Amino acid sequence: MNKNFWEKKKVLVTGGAGFLGSHLVNKLKEMGADVFVPRSKENDLRKIEVCRRVVKDKDIVIHLAAKVGGIGFNLAHPGEMFYDNILMGTYLIEEARKAGVKKFIALGTICAYPKFTPVPFKEKDLWNGYPEETNAPYGLAKKMLLVQAQAYRQQYGFNTIFLLPVNLYGPGDNFDPSSSHVIPALIKKIFDAKKEGRRSIIVWGTGKPTREFLYVKDAAEGIILAAEKYNKLDPVNLGAGFEISIRNLIGLICKLSGYSGKIIWDKTKPDGQPRRKLDTSKAFKEFGFKAHTDFEVGLRETIEWYRAKYVTGRYE
Repeated sequence: MNKNFWEKKKVLVTGGAGFLGSHLVNKLKEMGADVFVPRSKENDLRKIEVCRRVVKDKDIVIHLAAKVGGIGFNLAHPGEMFYDNILMGTYLIEEARKAGVKKFIALGTICAYPKFTPVPFKEKDLWNGYPEETNAPYGLAKKMLLVQAQAYRQQYGFNTIFLLPVNLYGPGDNFDPSSSHVIPALIKKIFDAKKEGRRSIIVWGTGKPTREFLYVKDAAEGIILAAEKYNKLDPVNLGAGFEISIRNLIGLICKLSGYSGKIIWDKTKPDGQPRRKLDTSKAFKEFGFKAHTDFEVGLRETIEWYRAKYVTGRYE
């Protein structure tokens, strides 16, 4: 990472107070960037006039803000997932272009890939089918940012890049059961069972699907490297290049959390996409990014962060 690149640059990070955003903003500030984070309560990015205001006089925009959630949240709120995400991205790119922003980094989602994408997922396969149904509205709304980015580069020469991060995890994740993703949801479920003395927990699906996970600090590094070095219209995966089944994942979380109860699989609930694993070679080739955090190490840090903040109350 190049500190000289960021020195005194005016950078807008939407979603900068969130899980990934907070790690990214801290790193950018360390490197000398002048970072602005629009808080959602005062800055509704679904309104074009708000987007016009927040991009003014900025050199770089990094768009992380999104309405996100796990399978249950996606099933319950498909309209909101589509509407909120597509409006934020569309308005921000348009207003950034008009404001003369030098570079726009748009964050897509692994959910944009077709349901039965060959593993490992290659960027060239992004359009070869429809996304998995439970998260298609979200995935397609984010995918439209790629269409817009490529169209704006073609017509206006606007320097927009599009990154596809895999599922993130790490300290500071969202542990709200109504909207959390699989790792924080499982951690909370296990600690709740320990607290209440329950000898079993119920988990959605069959446990057979696989997922890939990228440690949040690695993801922040990947975004920074792409902002510094990548200036092409093709999308780029950000991942760790491995997969683990949900069954093995929960076994690992149980082991690291010290829980020995029974896992009951609720097979009436959906599994989601059958497999997820990215081909990460393009990120390394184009801007030298390679994830370096061992999954078990990162998972242990995440569990200990949760234990300290929510279980023992000693987190500061």
